[in-house]
Amino acid sequence: MAPHWDIRTVSGDRSVADAFAARVNARLMLLPAHDPQFRRNRERVNKDAEREHIRLTWDLGYDEGDDR
Repeated sequence: MAPHWDIRTVSGDRSVADAFAARVNARLMLLPAHDPQFRRNRERVNKDAEREHIRLTWDLGYDEGDDR
């Protein structure tokens, strides 16, 4: 089963955050975290956040170095 994403906006323009959340969901919604496509799309999400000046943190429920 694919993870459920919780995207929280702490501060900033709500419309920018909502548009970003829609793009994240489109890229990651049906992919489990161990899927290679998830990893590629996660990098795209990171670049998108950087471009939009959005601070992004990931909590996947395990350490990044774990083999999953």
